[in-house]
Amino acid sequence: MKGTLKPFRRPGLWLGLWCAAVALVVVLSLVPPPPLPLPRHGDKLEHLLAYALLSAAAVQVLAGRWRLLVAGAGLALLGMALEWAQGALTVTRQADMADAVANALGVGLGLLTALSPWRDALLRLERRLARPRGG
Repeated sequence: MKGTLKPFRRPGLWLGLWCAAVALVVVLSLVPPPPLPLPRHGDKLEHLLAYALLSAAAVQVLAGRWRLLVAGAGLALLGMALEWAQGALTVTRQADMADAVANALGVGLGLLTALSPWRDALLRLERRLARPRGG
């Protein structure tokens, strides 16, 4: 696992939280949807934001471009698989190719944060919180 994650003091914590977020998206994608009043196609924005957050979190946790590309491809494939599962395995959801496209676009947007100064925000925050406080 060394080299896979950024040099955190608690790498397992951050990887675990990211995995929990991915699991939450899986669960929320397969349970009956809550009765939320959304504008037409408003769920596409939800898909875009959810997958953008997941991939931006991967940028915070994972080290190396290759690992980020693999994680991004995995998230995009997960989004497609969940759309299939909604249509094939549930009676309260339906598959929607536009949702899969929104998921993939969200992954791309999240991965773009790797090109920004924010790419190591979590690492900097952890280091700041770990500093001894002077009195």
